[in-house]
Amino acid sequence: MTTKTQKLSVKEKIGYSLGDLAANLVFQTLITYLAFFYTDIYGLSPKDSSAIMLTVGLIAAFVFNPLIGALADRTHTKWGKFRPWVIFTAIPLGAVALFAFTTPDFSYKGKVVYAIVTYTLLLLLYAANNLPYSALSGVITGDMGERNSLSSYRFVAVMFAQFFVQVFMLGIIKSAGGGDMSVGIEKVMTALAIVGTLMLIITFFTTKERIVPKPEQKSSLKDDLSDLVKNRPWVIMLTLTTLVFITLAMKGGAYVYYFENYVEETRLAEFIAPILHALSAIGLNQFGQDPVSAGFGLFNAGGIIFMIVGITLSKSLADKFGKRDVFGLFLFISALFILFFYLLPPDAVGLMFLAQILHGFFYGITIPILWAMIADVADYSDWKNNRRATAIIFSAMMVGLKAGLSIGGAITTWVLGVFDYVPNAELQTDSAVEGIKLLVSIFPAIPFVVGAALLFLYEINKAMEVQIEADLNKRRINP
Repeated sequence: MTTKTQKLSVKEKIGYSLGDLAANLVFQTLITYLAFFYTDIYGLSPKDSSAIMLTVGLIAAFVFNPLIGALADRTHTKWGKFRPWVIFTAIPLGAVALFAFTTPDFSYKGKVVYAIVTYTLLLLLYAANNLPYSALSGVITGDMGERNSLSSYRFVAVMFAQFFVQVFMLGIIKSAGGGDMSVGIEKVMTALAIVGTLMLIITFFTTKERIVPKPEQKSSLKDDLSDLVKNRPWVIMLTLTTLVFITLAMKGGAYVYYFENYVEETRLAEFIAPILHALSAIGLNQFGQDPVSAGFGLFNAGGIIFMIVGITLSKSLADKFGKRDVFGLFLFISALFILFFYLLPPDAVGLMFLAQILHGFFYGITIPILWAMIADVADYSDWKNNRRATAIIFSAMMVGLKAGLSIGGAITTWVLGVFDYVPNAELQTDSAVEGIKLLVSIFPAIPFVVGAALLFLYEINKAMEVQIEADLNKRRINP
């Protein structure tokens, strides 16, 4: 390996983080609204929605991501390996994100086909953009402290994207469409596509690849895959990432159903009235007029704000105690607050908000660490095999992300169907309400708990992090 300075400017950290802000305008929309869009706006049945999300998602996870990872590792341009992927997929990704949330006037069969095609293209382009973007963090710097700092920057950006999508977007969709959700979501997605494309272009022009493989390094795809299956930390991170995103997709996609069909509207309106009044006094009136969209937005806002607080503590805790131990502890604690939702009656609005805030805070501590651990796994592979394969290592994150998103989203719509949910019904059955409760409490807590237990098998602790960094630095100085 060859490398120069490992320190990053604030400008480069911000520029890099804008790429995650752009990607998460798409990703957070998929988590929060795709299931609801398919069932209650686009008009697909829960059964068909579940089948599309699961089948297409798993193909994307286990075919698109390894393929993109292998191709990106073998890309050689004057701009580097990964930056070209970011800029050349920027416009297509924005366009397809818009198409995936449009509602053409097709027959039911035509709608199913259109959903399959647009969702497939969206996940393919998302992989082609976001996997090289993620791998870029592994070659921007080899300094693990700087890498932890970069992860914190990017996940503050993620939280801003999540804040917009989960806090304001439902109200904006209803307002922009004049009550027609299909018109509203198309208008909002058009704006997001333009903004996201510009951000990805900025990422390309403000970042630099510093860790360059030795020219003589050559490896086949077979070599790379052989390294992966022997790399236990990679296998664990693949499984852990899948579990985390199953939870995020499940509860994230179910919250809109929870507020539309479970939370007592009168009590919700009473609880949020003083908050809305205080926000209005300082000029913040973007939460929507009806209690459900306003309450949904404020509920998510509380969780996201405290996630950001947790993110700010993440680097210092990871630097002191090691990523593995910090991640496992706080993932488990955050799962306890998800479980708490099952005990809450429809009128316990204050406790709902409190549980969301505490869950957000403890989960926020883990957020930057997950991505930084994947970069550590790439270093571990380099350290063990003396061969760099950054993008295919990062495919663990993207495979897990897509598989988790697909499985979690499919579980959401499948459970709704099993519990007899009726889209747009004025009043749901007790069975449907029970299914919605399970989707925001017990079901999503299980993957978090399993993931925390899995980390007992992950061998890259604080001491090994230090050793790997020191040994790789020696190699780069004395190749």
